[in-house]
Amino acid sequence: MTTRAESNRGNTDLDLVLTRDIDVPRELVWEAWTNPRHLEKWWTPAPWTTEVLEFEPRPGGSFRTMMRGPEGEEHDNRGAFLEVVENERIVFTDAVGPGYRPARQPFMTAVITLEDHAGGTRYTARVLHKDEADRDKHEKMGFFEGWGTCIEQLAAVARELGRSR
Repeated sequence: MTTRAESNRGNTDLDLVLTRDIDVPRELVWEAWTNPRHLEKWWTPAPWTTEVLEFEPRPGGSFRTMMRGPEGEEHDNRGAFLEVVENERIVFTDAVGPGYRPARQPFMTAVITLEDHAGGTRYTARVLHKDEADRDKHEKMGFFEGWGTCIEQLAAVARELGRSR
């Protein structure tokens, strides 16, 4: 499934970047990403679960999930979409909420890019942070392992969508 893995710092010292080649077409990856029913299946590394509470994939639209851990932990993930280009690009952030209302404690902006690639889709997640402390915190939280696992789960959901057609 994954034929290429790039997990490094990005073009600036404040970015974390993860790239995977997924063996399914972009349209299926897009559907798995933008349909809340599908997003709930892959958004957090198992055994964590996700409940989608708000999801409007359009510029200024809300993004809110409740992530729950196996021991009852909860993480309320709120933000807004900044850019949505069908089958190509999703940009979201926790720096602002719906309607671009400033958030209290911004942490990151994520730029998800989907590109055609031999045999499927090249999926790149570039996560921008406001300072080195936030970047380091995110990396220590397990960015590469956690986001990598989620990409694998996303690919599995996208494959299942392809099989069900």
